Amino acid sequence: MRDTTDPRPDTRARRNVMILVAAQAVLGSQVAMIFTVAGLAGHMLAPNACLATLPISLIVIGSMTTAPWLSSAMQLFGRRAGFFIGGFGGAAGSAISAYGLYSGSFAIFLLGSYFTGIYVSAQGFYRFAAADTATGDFRAKAISYVLAGGLISAVIGPTLGTSLADSFVIPFLGTYLGAIGINLAGMLLFLFLDIPKPPRPVPGTPTGRTRRQLLADPQILVAIICAMISYALMNLVMTSTPLAVVGCGYDTETAGFVVTAHVLAMFAPSFFTGHLIARFGVRTIISTGLVILAGSGAVALQGVDLANFFIALFLLGIGWNFGFIGATTMLSQAHSPEERGRVQGMNDFLVFGCVALASVVSGGLMNCSGGDAVAGWTSVNLAMAPFLALAGGALIWLTLRPED
Repeated sequence: MRDTTDPRPDTRARRNVMILVAAQAVLGSQVAMIFTVAGLAGHMLAPNACLATLPISLIVIGSMTTAPWLSSAMQLFGRRAGFFIGGFGGAAGSAISAYGLYSGSFAIFLLGSYFTGIYVSAQGFYRFAAADTATGDFRAKAISYVLAGGLISAVIGPTLGTSLADSFVIPFLGTYLGAIGINLAGMLLFLFLDIPKPPRPVPGTPTGRTRRQLLADPQILVAIICAMISYALMNLVMTSTPLAVVGCGYDTETAGFVVTAHVLAMFAPSFFTGHLIARFGVRTIISTGLVILAGSGAVALQGVDLANFFIALFLLGIGWNFGFIGATTMLSQAHSPEERGRVQGMNDFLVFGCVALASVVSGGLMNCSGGDAVAGWTSVNLAMAPFLALAGGALIWLTLRPED
């Protein structure tokens, strides 16, 4: 049996981080591509405008329902196997969605969106995989660096998505055909990943806490709440953004530029978020993220000039980065190795469940809560307030409660 120990601290972790950064950059570009055009394609195919964002909801539902079994599969067969499953799911989803566009079938397009969610679920585990072989302060930095790979996908994805959107007679078909190629090529990166499989449980050895016991742990509970709210609110607003931008009189290309600015803001801070967590503490960074998310909503409510869209979405990205990376780091510090598959699968199931709900609500608020795009956009941003209060309250409770 090969000796998997490495005498140099975090050497293996740094190598794995480089591979995962590349995967986030290459494979992750399809997410930005698809999220940029999915609502517009849904608006074209849907029998009712209120269902325009349903394809995005199906992507998130696919991710939510995939997370528990994919996490268990990674616990048994390793990260590499799980990431290959994600890549094949993404390729299948794009192919089915392309056929849905070709045939004009909203139902088939939704099915493809669900399969795309399998890839999105696998991508969500990149951040946990970065922490698997990392130690000490490098764990937060590893998570942060992997998410920084999204900076490249932020540049590639929306631009490629909108440039391919009209490359065929059928709108948006080229975007989904391009995503198939991205999946098939990007999966080759996982051949170089070196993360040992978790040891198989031996009868009589500790198996860790149950899901109920894990949720009773205050740090795990608050980490999950903050991750759910940071991600769900980001998705709530981002899902409606292309519809709002186009609905306020700007063109599809401009909507792509706004999404690009947003995704850049999501991932650019990742180069230093881990360092900030190490210096100021994870709770401070999560709190800062929640405040920035609130600032995003405040800017959006000031008007629908192009500057408002750019600034609001830029702040939305930074707030998500601080809140989500902080919550992920907090979670990674609160469980044992034998609990890894259980707690990570549960976390992503709950997180993407909230994100799925947010994407459904986003379409309803945007298209069906007022007489025009301005009224819908206002409703979307006002909906952030109570959930930000919940996350902030949870953090305050965790800080004030006596230490065990």
